Amino acid sequence: MTIHVRSFAKINLGLCIGARREDGFHDLRTVYQTIALHDIVRVAVGRGTGIAIRCADPRVPKDASNTCYRIVERTLAALKARRHIIISIEKRLPVQGGLGAASGNAVATLVALEHALTKRLPSSDKLRIAAEVGSDLPLFLVGGTVLGVGRGEEVYPLPDLPAVPCVVALPEVAVSTPQAFAEWDSCGAGAPASVQSRDSAKLTPSGPSDRMAEFSRRVAAWLAASSGVPALGRGRAETPLLDLVQTGIENDFEQVVFPRYPELREIKSVLQRTGAFYTSLSGSGSAVYGLFRTRPAALKAVSVLNKKGTRAVVTTTLNRRQYWRKFLVSAL
Repeated sequence: MTIHVRSFAKINLGLCIGARREDGFHDLRTVYQTIALHDIVRVAVGRGTGIAIRCADPRVPKDASNTCYRIVERTLAALKARRHIIISIEKRLPVQGGLGAASGNAVATLVALEHALTKRLPSSDKLRIAAEVGSDLPLFLVGGTVLGVGRGEEVYPLPDLPAVPCVVALPEVAVSTPQAFAEWDSCGAGAPASVQSRDSAKLTPSGPSDRMAEFSRRVAAWLAASSGVPALGRGRAETPLLDLVQTGIENDFEQVVFPRYPELREIKSVLQRTGAFYTSLSGSGSAVYGLFRTRPAALKAVSVLNKKGTRAVVTTTLNRRQYWRKFLVSAL
């Protein structure tokens, strides 16, 4: 049996980087949002054993380093199943684009494998396996609007937001997430607390703990207002998503990625000038997105970016129900 599924992308509505932990990871706070851009993943199950990965994009690894390979290994072990698995990935999303493409591919493979084997893992086991493979995999087991904490792998579904038009700019730049974290650490903000105390001169005016707390307060205030608690000091925006981004949440990666890739800062400026009510780098980039009130406004922004030589597409955000309704393509 072959299962075809859509492997959706995500954007980050704000991303706050905390101190580097003793395990080498960083504490994070972010709000993930799934969007309609996607790859197609096909999982076929046959007799025998082994895992094969097929993809026309040479940048996608075909060995055990691929997240799809790693999640299949763990899933088969958890299900106590021995089968030959063929994973075919039709790439439409950029590699190293900050849209979670590889992570989404892995979760899509896990879900497709369950369908192909007609066996199911408990949700808690799937979340555990996903977190073992990568920090931003678990969000794709939830979909919609998701709070990410810890190193990003602790996920909590947030109230779903109405769909809005989204322009995603896809420049021909590959940004390495490990390198972006390394550059963040080099400025002193990401070092463990014990190191920061010895080298406080390098620190930004507000340290990691202060910024993390502020990010959490802003999201908590938005959640309280969304739940019917009156907002203090200002009225409600016309949409919950607009209200969230107007809290001032930002992506910390812009501080280290934009100086290295100034063309990404210019793309953000173009999106702002063409009417986006919120623009940001997604993850560590290189994708830059803008949220718009209307589709015609989004289409105009795409036209401007394309004329400047930057590939850009119009898509939409996906709430949780839409995400799962559109996930399964076919089972043959």
